[in-house]
Amino acid sequence: MAEKSLKPEDINIIVATDCGSTTTKAILIEKRDGEYRLIVRGEAPTTVEAPFEDVTMGVLNAVGEVEELSGRKLLDEDGRIISPPNGNVGTDIYISTSSAGGGLQMMVAGVVRSMTAESAERAALGAGSIVMDVIASNDKRQPHEQIERIRRLRPDMILLSGGIDGGTTTHVVEIAELISAADPKPRLGSGYKLPVIFAGNKDATGAVKETLDEKSDLQIVDNLRPVLERENLMPAREKIHDLFMEHVMAQAPGYKKLMSWCDAPIMPTPGAVGSIIKRVSEIEKMEVVGVDIGGATTDVFSVFQDTFNRTVSANLGMSYSVSNVFAEAGLDNVMRWVPFHMDERDLRNRVKNKMIRPTTIPQLMEELIFEQAIAKEALRLAFVQHKSFATVLKGIQQQRTIADAFDQSESGKTIVNMMSLDMLIGSGGVLSHAPRRQQAALMLVDAFLPEGITRLAVDSIFMMPQLGVLAEVHAQAATEVFTKDCLIHLGTCVAPSGETRSAKGEIMSYRIELPDGTVEEGSLEYGQMKLIPLGIDEDKSLPHQAKASFDPHRGLDVGAGRGNRWEGHISGGVVGVILDGRGRPFQLPTDDKERVSKLEEWMAELDIYPVEALKRE
Repeated sequence: MAEKSLKPEDINIIVATDCGSTTTKAILIEKRDGEYRLIVRGEAPTTVEAPFEDVTMGVLNAVGEVEELSGRKLLDEDGRIISPPNGNVGTDIYISTSSAGGGLQMMVAGVVRSMTAESAERAALGAGSIVMDVIASNDKRQPHEQIERIRRLRPDMILLSGGIDGGTTTHVVEIAELISAADPKPRLGSGYKLPVIFAGNKDATGAVKETLDEKSDLQIVDNLRPVLERENLMPAREKIHDLFMEHVMAQAPGYKKLMSWCDAPIMPTPGAVGSIIKRVSEIEKMEVVGVDIGGATTDVFSVFQDTFNRTVSANLGMSYSVSNVFAEAGLDNVMRWVPFHMDERDLRNRVKNKMIRPTTIPQLMEELIFEQAIAKEALRLAFVQHKSFATVLKGIQQQRTIADAFDQSESGKTIVNMMSLDMLIGSGGVLSHAPRRQQAALMLVDAFLPEGITRLAVDSIFMMPQLGVLAEVHAQAATEVFTKDCLIHLGTCVAPSGETRSAKGEIMSYRIELPDGTVEEGSLEYGQMKLIPLGIDEDKSLPHQAKASFDPHRGLDVGAGRGNRWEGHISGGVVGVILDGRGRPFQLPTDDKERVSKLEEWMAELDIYPVEALKRE
């Protein structure tokens, strides 16, 4: 890796790439008029597989496109990135992320599935890995089945945890013996030992060393759960990053060369996305949910109560995994979002066609409507999984007051709170490339059902990974580009939450003072959606702000408590302000005719599809 001692204030030109499994994306960022902005973006096929088997060729092709579009010379005659810059030539720094070659694939092991093993899974997911399996003493598999599973999966590395410091060592040593008996071989490169990270009871370190030192590249870090009440994930995450660079990256074709070009360690793509979401949450002091829906997987990231969580739903995606979404959600759940009848056999054939030809995009309006209905269910299911994982630590005996007893709070309760959520960010083709931005907004609202007042945004061209690795080097540049060029601000969703006595009548009154002085005021009925235009300041690429007040009816809450008025400023966007009176909890009408009528009404109000597309016999 190239060493540079540049201070952030000396960095004016940045080239960053993301080597994905199919496409390598390159971006050029420059400091202009005192602020960092995205200048151009280029992309090329990733070249990690045969016939090229050299990831740097795809990088050079993508950077070459940036060169052509920007007019800035970035590559020398030998095909290397020019640095430092001189006039209209070269860059101050070059950085990269990667998920090429399948990204980082790990197994985790722990003593108790819902405690130390889950903490290990959180550490691995937060570092940007795909967790292939979780082995635990109480996972109901026989030892020979666990050994066979470890042997067959061939992960990039294993994270072993278990026991609090000073506790019993027996069970964690037993799991180390299982790993030793399996003698697993790494996925890439046969010439080195499989890395195993031990992050468990420090009293077991000697016995674990004795068991695994010969057969693996054993690394010892601080315990993930030194005491039951606290998680200590950072040492394990940092070690995962180090080993990812030393072992996984070093074995992939061309990566040693790429690492020598970079001015910061290469990060796994999902780890980098998590990094920028965490950074924005810290700087803006807000609670955030981010989602990246891909062809095979859906990643959900969240920051609540200053705690970062990431989950990977490896079976939920829009192309390779689309039939899994259909199977898991069920036909009825997918079809409830479609405002007309479609033949079941025809639907199933379309799903199978998408699996056979995963790169195809909808050609007809009804195909688009159907695809977006599947996306809502994929997002919903991934979020359900995420909420069950993003929890208060399990296994803790909490001291409870009388108030706590009434509150019924217990360990294992999710920390995801939709009422305190400030921002919901969507990414991935089906959201970023939706033909109308209103479609992306409605997919996010229908899938996540935000409560109270929530800003909505999508990643314009999926540059969150590059900005995540940039945040490690230059936080200001990453944040400025993220806010002004990466995010497309869709607007704000206002959704009263709480039980209502009857499913009809007025549920909230509102008053919004727009920047031009006009006032939008009125009432929102139960089951109604309204769209109020509030756009974007084109010069600054930031949303307009409007002074607003919302008066929910008794029993309903928009963020200031039940029945209390909420006053403050709300943000606009390319869609505007969506007033969602459909109720939380949300229930679609069960009567088919009424459901279709309501979908048509909402879609027409938000201008989701051309009106004629909704009128079918």
